[in-house]
Amino acid sequence: MEMFYPLLLTVHIIVGVTVIGLVLIQHGKGADMGAAFGSGASGSLFGATGAANFLSRTTAVLAAAFFLTSLGLTYLASAKPKSSGSVMDAVKTESVVPTTPVEPGDSKAKDIPK
Repeated sequence: MEMFYPLLLTVHIIVGVTVIGLVLIQHGKGADMGAAFGSGASGSLFGATGAANFLSRTTAVLAAAFFLTSLGLTYLASAKPKSSGSVMDAVKTESVVPTTPVEPGDSKAKDIPK
């Protein structure tokens, strides 16, 4: 399960950047009038209307893939085991045992300046 998260995150980033690129190269609604008066769109790679259909369908497929990878990342992030307790519970503590015996009259309080 741990190896799927970085893989899915990489696919998610690549799909996201590709969706951004496809949206930026598409023509807006106002560009159709310019194409109707011969702005050179008929001589393009996909023809006069082929690019719009291809790009819009590709964008829709990649948007669906982006949505699915988002759901997958959410599931993988929430499926990680939760640690119970606090951070301090994980700290290992040692008991300090004095090496010399402490006598009742042997106090360090007399060394503290007043």
